[in-house]
Amino acid sequence: MGRTEIVVSSDHAASTRRKALGEFLRSVRERTRPEALGLPAGSRRRTPGLRREEVAQLCDISVTWYTWMEQGREIAISPTVCARLAGELRLGRAERQYLFELAECADPEHGELLSQLPDGLEDCVRSIAAPAYILDRCWNVLARNEALLRLFDGWPDRNPVPNLLHYIFLDPAARSLVVDWEQRATRVVSEFRGDVGAHVDEPELHALLQSLLSTSPVFAQWWGRQTVVEREGGLRSFSHPEDGILHFRQYTFRLAIRPDCKLVMLIPQKDE
Repeated sequence: MGRTEIVVSSDHAASTRRKALGEFLRSVRERTRPEALGLPAGSRRRTPGLRREEVAQLCDISVTWYTWMEQGREIAISPTVCARLAGELRLGRAERQYLFELAECADPEHGELLSQLPDGLEDCVRSIAAPAYILDRCWNVLARNEALLRLFDGWPDRNPVPNLLHYIFLDPAARSLVVDWEQRATRVVSEFRGDVGAHVDEPELHALLQSLLSTSPVFAQWWGRQTVVEREGGLRSFSHPEDGILHFRQYTFRLAIRPDCKLVMLIPQKDE
């Protein structure tokens, strides 16, 4: 029998996301007690939570505009409006992240809200036997273990704010360490573009891009090609100054407790 493939169009995906956003906002509104926000509870409310008019007033937007959001209409929602909704509705960190992801816009307070790793996560990385590290959305190295430090011959501890892109494109040691550097670096640019997505206008990301575009002609050339690929695993080879050619298989995991971060592990592979 032939294989049946189901193709989901981008229009359908966008419609599903808008519907999910509307349902989420309505659920939060209906569970929020008016008195918790300093509003009178009243005795004639038909719902236990807030009215649409009250949410709109709190967020300084029109009732019509807010109603369209709950109805899943095809409208563009700004980061400012999302931030007001998150603040006035007292959303937790995970809920705030979910709201901005559904609205497809960058959180202006991203850096302030996610400036540190949760307790214990660094210890988890250090306990991994294979080289491992955690990258945030800007590809800053937030945690690493001793195996990674040895593989990269002292990096990232050589830098006060280690960044994988800075290392690949601005540190001469990377060209010697990474086998097939040009091929890997080309793909890295495309992976990074796909990774940052709608968050490219965040101040920290914008500053990183401007720095790389102005200091690395190679990065600038490949960034201008507009190619996008997913970050995926595969064979990675390194020419270590002491241990010679080393082969690893790379695995990348998104962190449930920090969706903006990735855990990257390099599992040693024997020569075939």
